[in-house]
Amino acid sequence: MAGAVLAIDQGTTSSRAIVFGSDFSILGVGQQEFTQHFPKSGWVEHNPSDLLTSTLAVCKEALSSSGVAATNIAAIGITNQRETTLVWDRQTGEPVYNAIVWQDRRTSEFCASLRSKGLEAEFTKKTGLLLDPYFSGTKIAWILDNVEGARARAERGDLLFGTVDTWLIWNLTGRKRFVTDTTNASRTLIYNIHENAWDECLCGHLGIPTSMLPEVLDSADEFGVAEQEHLGAALPILGVAGDQQAATVGQACFEPGMVKSTYGTGCFAIMNTGTNAVASNNRLLTTIAYRLNGQTTYALEGSIFVAGAAVQWLRDGLGIIESAGETQELAEQADPNQEVYLVPAFVGLGAPYWDADARGALFGLTRNTGPKELAQATLRSVGYQTYDLVEAMKKDWSAEGSTVLRVDGGMTASDWTMQFLADILQAPVDRPEVLETTALGAAWLAGSRAGVWPDQEEFAKAWKLQHRFEARMSAENCTQLVAGWKDAIRRTRSS
Repeated sequence: MAGAVLAIDQGTTSSRAIVFGSDFSILGVGQQEFTQHFPKSGWVEHNPSDLLTSTLAVCKEALSSSGVAATNIAAIGITNQRETTLVWDRQTGEPVYNAIVWQDRRTSEFCASLRSKGLEAEFTKKTGLLLDPYFSGTKIAWILDNVEGARARAERGDLLFGTVDTWLIWNLTGRKRFVTDTTNASRTLIYNIHENAWDECLCGHLGIPTSMLPEVLDSADEFGVAEQEHLGAALPILGVAGDQQAATVGQACFEPGMVKSTYGTGCFAIMNTGTNAVASNNRLLTTIAYRLNGQTTYALEGSIFVAGAAVQWLRDGLGIIESAGETQELAEQADPNQEVYLVPAFVGLGAPYWDADARGALFGLTRNTGPKELAQATLRSVGYQTYDLVEAMKKDWSAEGSTVLRVDGGMTASDWTMQFLADILQAPVDRPEVLETTALGAAWLAGSRAGVWPDQEEFAKAWKLQHRFEARMSAENCTQLVAGWKDAIRRTRSS
């Protein structure tokens, strides 16, 4: 089993681990959901110990199901939910507060106060991001200002900050390595993506001591060694990337202009812009796609906060389905004469609106509206939100011709959803053979660094198409549906 790689995919609602063979085949999988905490409206938290224990459990499960001994794993690659913020004690390792999840909106007022001071332009110029609660920086500030004694401890150098990758690596390596990679650092609101360094001025605006911040490495680099006690062998961690960047790598979107869109809890579209950090005029984010051998590749990103989470709402909130797979059958049976729109702004609207105060809404309800129409509206909302992102990207990139979208994530298993996506975009949608592209990207970063997987060019050649969805809907019908969506957005906006 030479060349086997263990990929850790620590996500928002579950932790997963996959053992990949040298031919990129999946040899073993482990997955475990963990508890979501919602202490107040708009607040979302995780117990930090759940992130670690579930990760260790799924790694052992994946190894067991693969039949590959830990001693035969060449390397570990880690990909993770981004922006989720942890602060812990340097000496004891104890978190001072729960992990504040990327979806959390508690710092909306703080972001508004920073904007009122005219600081957003500086943050955007340096980080490529907007002043929004989505990112880590204001979450760190909240912990320091609201946990008793935290600020004094941080200023003494006693506290550490990390995104989920840093927390996992710090624990896996026996607290020997305090590191992150450029993609995760680029999502914190305090990392200068042009200079590839933490920005002291931005940290000053947020009141964050720089002593809290981890060392930043390339996406394929020496992150440390997971100690033998955890998985049965001492294993090098050689690849790290935030989940959306890892999916970009896993989709082999290495050429400028290539776009991938991942459909998980949220939806995230990324366009590779090469060595050029394109400044968006349409409220997209400029971010780091990956950094290899010291060379940074940039991207434009559109972030949607709620995609698969809306299906979870149908299941857990409304109770009209028992499993996500039921939504496709319901959508197929929906009344064609009803045009119901769901704007799933449960935690605000992401790109290109960035309206932290907007909340979810349903439009077009009639007395005959039922579970079928709600399911259809939920799946369609993913297509409409993607449409907004792709249109904004086209304006920023000035691309000629049709954009082909490479898709991945759990929702892509729904043919109905992917067909609607192709229809509303009036463009091809390509679903790859390997849908686990996020984990695959992390695995390639680690495997290539270990020298057991092919280089970038050969990996790109190995990408295989499973199905291409072509637009079937007329342009006229598409225009009519989009107009209805735009009207629903207008009526949902907070201002």
